[in-house]
Amino acid sequence: MNSFPQDFWWGAATAAYQFEGAWNEDGKGESIWDRFSHTPGKIENGDTGDVACDHYHRWREDIELMKYYGLKAYRFSINWPRVMPTGRGPINQAGLDFYSRLIDALCAADIEPFITLYHWDLPQALQAEGGWSQRATAQVFADYSAAMVDRFGDRVQYWTTFNEPWVIAFLGYRDGQHAPGDRSEKLALQVAHHVLVAHGLAAQALRAARSPIDVGIVLNLSSGETLHDTPIERAAADREWQMNARWFLDPLFRAQYPAAMWNAYGSIVPIVQPGDLELIAQPLDYLGVNYYTRTLYDGDRHAARQPGTEYTEMGWVVHAPGLRRLLNKLHAEYPVPPIVIAENGAAFKDEVSADGRIHDPRRVNYLREHITQVQHAIDDGVPVRGYFVWSLMDNFEWSYGYSKRFGITYVDYATQRRIVKDSGEWYRQVIVRNGVD
Repeated sequence: MNSFPQDFWWGAATAAYQFEGAWNEDGKGESIWDRFSHTPGKIENGDTGDVACDHYHRWREDIELMKYYGLKAYRFSINWPRVMPTGRGPINQAGLDFYSRLIDALCAADIEPFITLYHWDLPQALQAEGGWSQRATAQVFADYSAAMVDRFGDRVQYWTTFNEPWVIAFLGYRDGQHAPGDRSEKLALQVAHHVLVAHGLAAQALRAARSPIDVGIVLNLSSGETLHDTPIERAAADREWQMNARWFLDPLFRAQYPAAMWNAYGSIVPIVQPGDLELIAQPLDYLGVNYYTRTLYDGDRHAARQPGTEYTEMGWVVHAPGLRRLLNKLHAEYPVPPIVIAENGAAFKDEVSADGRIHDPRRVNYLREHITQVQHAIDDGVPVRGYFVWSLMDNFEWSYGYSKRFGITYVDYATQRRIVKDSGEWYRQVIVRNGVD
């Protein structure tokens, strides 16, 4: 048995747009994902998050499910336009009441709420003003953050400003794969900087509104690795690390951008005002790490599929040791605060069997291997304090719609019936035992 610290957070994670539904109910405003998903050709099968898992109406049932699993913590996001329809005051009381009831029920169940303030659902009214391309949005976000902690900070200790700034900037503004769907690397770099500035302003606003609370940010990270360990591959892997990881880690922990990438971007680097980098580098109480896969280089390009290697439905290679190496790299290179694995999971092709169950041994193996690597990292001295499986249940997987299933709970979208998968039963036992058998 690999036993974890007694105060280790065993949790599950969701995100508002992927999970809540009720996209236009009770005074909620439109978000950029509402607009994007309703735009023809943007989402696989024309899916939208209009209903998703209908958590807005089924939250009591879902908390009972969390209690069944024995979760110690639950990571969820606030849908910004649900509580502030236009992104700035006035407050929508119905939206506020929804989250207040949810938080009260979590606390009553002894499940620690971890709130993410931004999981990609910018109010469309702010997007009409330029959204994250405009520096002014950073201050609006800080004001929204302060309003939320003012109302919920009496019950919520853990606050995450942003989930995956890299995705917000580069999938949303460079690749066009996510809302709002722009395609400009220069714009993406400026957006990334504005999001980091917003993080700094929000961290200050959160602590000014209520102290002491714990403030963090969540980054999606992977370990860039080499197939043959050649100088060309090592250079390519280092460039990947600088572009996708250090571009955010260096401002957060060193108050600077990585010089090599700054020089490589040349004329498209973002506009940085005096004092920005010091503002971004606010002290963090925890760092969230989302890890799903590694990036492997063959020469100066991403390696093709390797024979005998497992891949998920997303086309991502399953490589658990990369998580341990990533955590050790973070610990060695940066003065990291306590780390939580904020997302880790896998999409596989799940189907209801003749016995009415969902047998997903590949997901069980994925989770077992990755949780074991987290234990090894803790043994190495990395301060990992929690693990949140992605996801509590199947949900709307952004541009893939409902075609990918990540949950430890199966959702029949036609009926909204929830079915615990074998992986869910397995994770339940991990929590009971506080470790992997």
